[in-house]
Amino acid sequence: MKIEDETTFMTTLTPLEISPETRERRLPQPTPACPWENPTQIERPAFLLCFPFCYSTGVANNPWMEDLPPDRRQPDFKRVAAQFLELYRNLSGEAVIHLLPVPRGANLQDLVFTANLGIVLEHLPGKNTVIISNFTSEPRRGESAVGIEFFRLMGYDVHVPATHFEGEAELKHLCDNLYVGGYGIRSERATYDWMGQTFDMRIIKVRETDPYLYHLDCTVFPITKENTLVCTELFEQNEVAEIAKVTNVIDVSIDESYSGICNSVRLPKTVLNASHIHELKAGTEDYRLESQKNRKLEEIASNLALEVSFINLSQYHKSGALLSCMVMHLNRHAYTFTLLP
Repeated sequence: MKIEDETTFMTTLTPLEISPETRERRLPQPTPACPWENPTQIERPAFLLCFPFCYSTGVANNPWMEDLPPDRRQPDFKRVAAQFLELYRNLSGEAVIHLLPVPRGANLQDLVFTANLGIVLEHLPGKNTVIISNFTSEPRRGESAVGIEFFRLMGYDVHVPATHFEGEAELKHLCDNLYVGGYGIRSERATYDWMGQTFDMRIIKVRETDPYLYHLDCTVFPITKENTLVCTELFEQNEVAEIAKVTNVIDVSIDESYSGICNSVRLPKTVLNASHIHELKAGTEDYRLESQKNRKLEEIASNLALEVSFINLSQYHKSGALLSCMVMHLNRHAYTFTLLP
């Protein structure tokens, strides 16, 4: 008998004549299970961004926008897209990036600022819990429904507080189940009481009072797991003391906070920050303040064996926003990398 191939050969044998090894090869083999169910579980940095499909500056909903006349607030949309893509390029080289879908016809001018959409609580077992924001700012209230649908489709356990809260821009993760939460302007203290009772969180609550620095990412930036930039002048001494018990506080000034030193995002070896210094005229006060901020951040980062990369986001300044506003952490794996002993 001529044997054409193994399949032809096996069809000429009875089941008793097929060897155990051949029979095992014929049986369907189990497919290895994927080790992740969502981006929070991936052992690489992961972030949520939103392309500015519905970006607008029509409603002035913060003091920065109110200071600009409508004609100066109008974005140049070619530059809007280019600046977003530059941010995307810098992040995607070292991180998993998800893009938030924008509903057709959405009138959500600030949806691009995903840091306000909510916060993923990765200290919980399973790493699949997200708290979606309950916005104080009226033009932003429709964003909550977008966030709820997106995270439910991703398989997350989704929660929305009954009291006001505006996302991870207001709640900075330090380590383990420990956070710093800002309240008094856009978020309510009661929200953090509910979070602590419901999600086994310890939250150091700090009161925000400066109307221009209305989210906590303007005044607090955890740059490593052990070190945190804090504008100490803007908080009560007892609040700063509570923060200092759990992290090394690196003081930054009010001027540096106004220039956005804390509105940064950490990658494994790099700190990203927004700077439009090349659009400013040398010798002006604005140029001096921007240069001061840049030098201070470079000095701090260098002492921690980190680099700094600056990205021009001037078109988003027209909304009173800086870099950290545009990035929501799906995990904080970037903080597990360190060059220091």
